[in-house]
Amino acid sequence: MTSLSERAQSVMRSVVAQYMETGSTVSSRFISKLPGFGLSSASIRSVMLDLEEAGLLYAPHTSAGRMPTEAGLRLFVEGLLEQNNLSADDRSDIEGQCQVAGRSVDAVLADASGVLSGLSSCVGLVVAPTVEEPIRHIEFVPLSPGRALVVLVFEGGHVENRLLELPVGVGSDALIRAGNFLSARLAGKTLDQARASISAEVNSNRAEIDRLTASIVEAGLATQGKDVKDGVLIVRGQSNLLKDVRQLEELHKVQTLFQALETKETMLKLLESTDTAEGIQIFIGEQTELFGLSGCSMILAPYQNQSNQVVGAVGVIGPMHMNYGRIIPMVDYTAQIVSRALGNASA
Repeated sequence: MTSLSERAQSVMRSVVAQYMETGSTVSSRFISKLPGFGLSSASIRSVMLDLEEAGLLYAPHTSAGRMPTEAGLRLFVEGLLEQNNLSADDRSDIEGQCQVAGRSVDAVLADASGVLSGLSSCVGLVVAPTVEEPIRHIEFVPLSPGRALVVLVFEGGHVENRLLELPVGVGSDALIRAGNFLSARLAGKTLDQARASISAEVNSNRAEIDRLTASIVEAGLATQGKDVKDGVLIVRGQSNLLKDVRQLEELHKVQTLFQALETKETMLKLLESTDTAEGIQIFIGEQTELFGLSGCSMILAPYQNQSNQVVGAVGVIGPMHMNYGRIIPMVDYTAQIVSRALGNASA
């Protein structure tokens, strides 16, 4: 924004502010009537034409009004990144609904998605990848004859539960021995780091376990190896996007977005975004292939485990005219709360 003249900056800010409030075109006459603006409608119209030539504004139809282009929105939003003006009420709501004490990380993640949706009136999302974190503990819990639950606790506090089909004749003693055997060898290592050595030890009969217990160990490792990098996408408030739909074409775009959010490809792309994230990421309109022509924007902030490793992200998806000034610090603070939850869970 600083590359624009002061007059152009004032006009641009006014257009963007009104667009974010209404999602509609903004006229030079409207801006001229703003308190303390001090420019005639003709002067403002001339500035708006200059901004249009610069690719920052456009006229969506024959109306005299203008809207910011995606490039214009990005220029405006970049100027907000250094500001962290989260209100005390928003901060309190996030802390209250994402309470850490005595709760599982999964519960905090689910609430984080919900609170972002509620406060922003957009779609709240949490990307919770099942990353290759070091393992703290593994346990086999009997459910019924022939079935058990594999409970895997990671150092970052994340807990995975998977069903396991058991070999015939397995009792609770064998499950306990298998859990103890794996916990002793997995502690502090990732599954990939430990899987090969454990399998080799079992196959060479060097492991001090019987054949039945060995079969449980191998089955447990195989079960945990499935889809380990697919992750989980927690989405809340999809209906909020429907409030902005004005015509059938826009409804189809939103429906296409909902379908994209349900695919594994979307999850993997979001995970790729978090892998390299160093801070708030903002995707406006067609800037991301995830949403194509949906006319939406996404704000993502990575969260970390106790080792300061990025393991996921929280974010918001909403219309391009969302209130970036309020939502950017909201997403950023929610990511901090989730990071704190992971740190406390591992303490």
